[in-house]
Order: sequence, then structure tokens, then C-alpha cells
Amino acid sequence: MTYQDVFVEFWGQVKESVAAGAFAKLTMAKTIGKPELKNIFLRPIYDKDDFRVMLKYSFRPREVEDIEEEMTLDEAFIILKSHLKSSFLSVILFTTIKDVTFKVNKKGVGSITESSPTFKNVVQA
Repeated sequence: MTYQDVFVEFWGQVKESVAAGAFAKLTMAKTIGKPELKNIFLRPIYDKDDFRVMLKYSFRPREVEDIEEEMTLDEAFIILKSHLKSSFLSVILFTTIKDVTFKVNKKGVGSITESSPTFKNVVQA
């Protein structure tokens, strides 16, 4: 199974956490090299009829302003997927139920691990 297939499986857990109202945050981490882009974060925006996320690009030089964009979960998936293995090697999903980590190793193999939740409550963007 390719890392892309494992990421799609991981993304299924992201969608499940949104449906359960448990999605707290998502972080892309473990940069490759020393790029200007340090992290990408997703924060939830729960609305009565709609769910959106605030996607934030965080940059290493402090002089560069962070960029924030509001979008759908599907739009965020496309952006995050494009940064996998080119800029970042891991994605961490924080929910109020559990934390789920997706990693790509040096051979390009993806894996998913779960741990106890970091967040007790959902804080909206």
C-alpha cells in the first residue's frame, strides 16, 4: 500500500472526527530540510449547517507573515496532500477522543498510529 493510500485512510479518520464533533486541530510537521514553510495547521470552524476549516501556513523567518485561508475540508485535503513527502513527513490529527499520527518514512511507506487525546475541548478558529 502506498503512502497516498494510507493518507486517504488517515483522512477518513479526519472526516469521522468532524462528523462526531471531535475535530480539534490538524498539524503538518516534520519538515524536509530547512524550508521557509515551518507548519501547516487546520483549525475547525463549526457552523449550524456547515463545517469549514481555517488553514494557516506558518513560516520560519519571523519577518514573513503567516497566511490564513478559510476553506472546506475537501479543499484542505488537496492542499495537504500536495505537501506530503515534498515538504512534510507527518500529519497529526488532534481530536477530543484520540490523537492520530500519519507518517511517511524514508522509503516512502506510510503508517498510522494512535495515542491518548491532547485536547479535551474543541477550540474554534
